[in-house]
Amino acid sequence: MAKSPKKSKSRLWFLVHSWLALPIWFFVLIVCFTGMLAVVSQEIVWLANPDVRASKPDANADAERLSFQQVLDALHKAEPDMVVESLSQPDGSHFALTADVTFPDGTSPKLYVNPYTGAIQGKSPDFNFEAFTRALHGWWLVPFTNGFSWGWYLVSILGLPMLASLVTGLVVYKKFWKGFFKPVRTGHGSRIFWGDLHRLAGVWSIWFIAVISITGTWFLIQAILFDNHITISSRPIVPVIAREEVPQTADGSPAPRIDIDEAARIAGLAIPGLEISFVSLPSTAYSHVSMGGRGWYPLMFQSAEVNPYTRKVDSQFLLSDRSTLEFVTESMRPLHTGDFGGLAIKLIWFFFGLVLTLMVFSGLLIWTKRTAQATAAALKRSERAPRAARAQPSLETQP
Repeated sequence: MAKSPKKSKSRLWFLVHSWLALPIWFFVLIVCFTGMLAVVSQEIVWLANPDVRASKPDANADAERLSFQQVLDALHKAEPDMVVESLSQPDGSHFALTADVTFPDGTSPKLYVNPYTGAIQGKSPDFNFEAFTRALHGWWLVPFTNGFSWGWYLVSILGLPMLASLVTGLVVYKKFWKGFFKPVRTGHGSRIFWGDLHRLAGVWSIWFIAVISITGTWFLIQAILFDNHITISSRPIVPVIAREEVPQTADGSPAPRIDIDEAARIAGLAIPGLEISFVSLPSTAYSHVSMGGRGWYPLMFQSAEVNPYTRKVDSQFLLSDRSTLEFVTESMRPLHTGDFGGLAIKLIWFFFGLVLTLMVFSGLLIWTKRTAQATAAALKRSERAPRAARAQPSLETQP
């Protein structure tokens, strides 16, 4: 029995709808692929650029790392007219220190500094591979002109359908826990192979998909809050040091400030267990020495503002100072990027990012093949319909 024209037309519109979904599939695939690269982009730069590496001197394999003050002294010796604004140690001892500096000509590059010798190894490009992959993944290189860019919204909103797909997938896949060791069938056609691979990857990636989708949804909420001037931060505003509190020498100039190592010692006494990984030097005579790093909880940083004259911690922002909501929301970014436990965590995030990319790719192949087969069948039916109409005898020719 031939299908009615109304049903055929509905089928045609459904096929058009299916083909129009392909750009969304490709968009999700690119976001997953670039996210996988972004996790290890810093390590890729390390492999490609020797300036980024923390290499020990060839003649001294037992060399110890310099303190922040020793590095600062070495920089001043190499470039006396250079102003050092901050020093930081990336997550991983194999990385060189980075120094934000300003030269007399007004340029403000980021320098790679050897932590064993204090030598300047090179300058970071304004937009390197690490920045490119993270910008491409996070906001599709759309510039931030007034608040968060629409590229940020476009990417972060994917957290919602990803979370929904996880929930619906668990509902559809009955007794999913039995699929952890279910083999992928080969020799039964590509559809069976990619379907099995999709389910197997999905089962093993349940925890990872949950982490990525929830944290991705938080990025969407974060942008909405920021663009509507709503904050949940309890970080204190650090006042500048009052003019009368700045000691002066006999000629009226500000008294010498304590060095960075002493400031770090004072901060360490105030915040037990603090592993200082970044230091911001005072920009004026009325500024503090700002420093911070991770403690027992690797997902969040703690910081201290040390008065360089009185040797007191005038302000600090600890884990205990965060509200419960802050504790959760500040954990979102490192959970999303895997940037909280060194190379081992990054490799785990990279592997499951690869698995997630393969899931999307297999889903894309399954969807495309189904749609292509349905389209071919619809075209064949449309070709048969005119022939059947011509072969049908008219009422006038019937006896």
